[in-house]
Amino acid sequence: MTHNKNILQDSHGRDHAYLRISLIERCNLRCSYCMPEEGVPLSPKSHLMTYEEIYEIAKTFVKHGVTKIRLTGGEPLIRKDIPVILGKLATLPVELSITSNAVIIDKFMDVLKVNGVKKINISLDSLDREKFKHITRRDQFDIVYKNLLLLVEKDFHVKVNVVLMKGFNDNEIIDFINLTENLPISVRFIEFMPFDGNKWDMGKMVSYAEVMEYVNASFSKVQIERLQDAANDTSKNYKILGYKGSFAIISSVTNPFCDSCNRLRLTANGQLKNCLFSSTESDLLTTLREGKPIEPIIQKAVLAKLKIRGGMDTLEKLQEPKLHTNNRTMITIGG
Repeated sequence: MTHNKNILQDSHGRDHAYLRISLIERCNLRCSYCMPEEGVPLSPKSHLMTYEEIYEIAKTFVKHGVTKIRLTGGEPLIRKDIPVILGKLATLPVELSITSNAVIIDKFMDVLKVNGVKKINISLDSLDREKFKHITRRDQFDIVYKNLLLLVEKDFHVKVNVVLMKGFNDNEIIDFINLTENLPISVRFIEFMPFDGNKWDMGKMVSYAEVMEYVNASFSKVQIERLQDAANDTSKNYKILGYKGSFAIISSVTNPFCDSCNRLRLTANGQLKNCLFSSTESDLLTTLREGKPIEPIIQKAVLAKLKIRGGMDTLEKLQEPKLHTNNRTMITIGG
């Protein structure tokens, strides 16, 4: 193996410049597609990365070509040292962003601004208070919606992530799109994906094609504008003519975007996942704590990345429970 080879390039020629770091496995909501109702066994605190370890690992990735870091969880803002983590990562030459459920984000507006965080993804699966309560098992809709408006007012670039589930919130697709009429946000409809404990089945999924059926039934062809997708984009982007915002569909199940994938994931307990769907992990934290270089482990993990969805390259394989129950629950991977 040559030493000058880019350690973040996989065997399919994909370069990985985007690292998603989960800061915590805990959350202040209990979304059913993310966490089983009975909860999940959490890693002991001593097994989680400290802020120094997060910084050291991130610094190594940046040295080898990572230009974008997104902080996730659980809910990253419930981690008590989040201001310190943001401050450390802000010293690196990266675009820093965060994914949050927005329940307590109003308390962090200043610390996000001061550390250059401009892009915020908000998870919001229903605009109906009772449905929100049902799916999150918490009655927090009003505060989340208020904080969404506050983020827009404070000039953050806001994306709203909506996991679609048939018979639950698919009748809200147009309501969400109409939210973009007066708000400069991007609403992103996400196909329901299989993870351990979330009772996934193909019948619950609302596909890209089905979302577009709703759109085409509500708007005329001349109103629906197909936008140019950014390089390495996971979503197919659209806009309704005259609306301030836009909407997009993330079709990980029916139209995977694996060919241009540039993402790696680091779990809160320091495991590197080369793909969201992969059931294998590489332990960076133990090696770091032993004072050994983590580059060889990173390179091996990246080279082992499979071409499509952790090897589930057909819908038939995706529907085979044993192929995705070896994976973590979504909350312990990081959104």
